Amino acid sequence: MSDLSHLSGRVAVVTGGTRGIGRAIASKLVGLDARVILTGRNPQSAAKAASEICPDPQKCEGLACDVTDLPSVTALGNSIQDKYGRVDVLVNNAGIGGPAGLLHELQPEAWDRIFATNVCGVFYMMRTLVPLMISSGGGDIINISSLAGKNPLPKGAAYSASKWALNGLSYSVAEELRQHNIRVSVVCPGSVDTEFSSHPGKSPEKMLRPEDVAHVVAMLVLQRPQSFVSEVLLRPTQKP
Repeated sequence: MSDLSHLSGRVAVVTGGTRGIGRAIASKLVGLDARVILTGRNPQSAAKAASEICPDPQKCEGLACDVTDLPSVTALGNSIQDKYGRVDVLVNNAGIGGPAGLLHELQPEAWDRIFATNVCGVFYMMRTLVPLMISSGGGDIINISSLAGKNPLPKGAAYSASKWALNGLSYSVAEELRQHNIRVSVVCPGSVDTEFSSHPGKSPEKMLRPEDVAHVVAMLVLQRPQSFVSEVLLRPTQKP
């Protein structure tokens, strides 16, 4: 955990960090002086995003990782352990939506893809990096969820269900890891203006920005060490 002003000496991992919310979070953590590893499925995209955030590879590094593939996540963990020897902040941001439509018309393959990324991917990352975080003396895990994990989402039931599952996972593992000085928080944003979804019928100028979510992540990792916020519900000031 931090000393309330910066993350100097801390190592942070951000999944899905090549664009949108993940990229904004990675940039924010670099600005707090953390050493950031951002991940993406495409190695060139990950490296490019990292160099654009900060040209110094000692401050921001982009590594390939498919969070739905355990061997890929394990390889990432081994690389981080060999190079850095610690993890202090893990932001599980990688996630996907799904086709809009009625649940009974959804193809099972689409359901599987959503849960593989939004739930299993978080499990794989924590399974791999929590032991390293414990050996580092503690830290912060922040899972990026959605208000769809708190409210019904007609024609998006699979996505909503995956985020409800992510929330339940987060609350439960928070209790498991408190004894190791690890804080687990979940951030549930409303509509964010990114490439992730077109948000038909909503005004982009009224929607949340990726930087709004990054600001919340910074607040969480800079909390006083004797407390943690278990969840944040983030809404735009004006309904879009």
